[in-house]
Amino acid sequence: MEILPNIEIIDLALYLKKEKILIVSDLHIGIEETLNKQGILIPRFQLNEILKKLKNIIDKVDVKKVLITGDLKHGFGSISEQEWRDILRLFDFLKDKEIILIKGNHDNYLKNIAYKRSIKVEELYSINNICILHGDKIVKSKEFESSKVIIIGHAHPAVRFKGRSDKFKCFLVGKWKNKTLIVLPSLNQMVEGSDITRELVDTPFLRQNLENFDVYIVEDRIYKPIKLKSITAI
Repeated sequence: MEILPNIEIIDLALYLKKEKILIVSDLHIGIEETLNKQGILIPRFQLNEILKKLKNIIDKVDVKKVLITGDLKHGFGSISEQEWRDILRLFDFLKDKEIILIKGNHDNYLKNIAYKRSIKVEELYSINNICILHGDKIVKSKEFESSKVIIIGHAHPAVRFKGRSDKFKCFLVGKWKNKTLIVLPSLNQMVEGSDITRELVDTPFLRQNLENFDVYIVEDRIYKPIKLKSITAI
């Protein structure tokens, strides 16, 4: 589904058609090991689910570059064994694509893994008036200031409808100052998301005027956009 000229939603990813760039966010690889260490026994199947979803998306469009907007790894501290192993598997799965990594707030020491495949970790990526960053903070730069569209992750947006306990992952599209802002959901199915109708999201990009944002819910398909204020009014 096209949300802006040249920008499409494909499943839980964004696709820049002209540039042939696929954008995904918040894979949180290694979440199972983190939970296991906390005494919560979770089978380690998320990487296979992520690779399956990526393959299904890449099979639909011509992808030259894959950009991950941050929080590729889950743990805040040093790199876990699962993070080392599974992130390298992801890189090898995408070996015929150029990989662009944006640093997220979970991505401490990610450079150590990326170095193994000669991949750089950046604060932001800019192309054709589009600036892509993680979203936990504002990264000041000429590219950021001059951009017309900002794309972020970090917030894991989801919505919950009245009378239902489940959440639905979604994209948000609205305005931040004089720019168009697009917020991606997490690609990891275990990261259910923050209910933006009820929860405060820790990002400077989503602190006001959210009621006029368009919400694109992704479930069995991508649903036509509705205003966030329409959901909160239910």
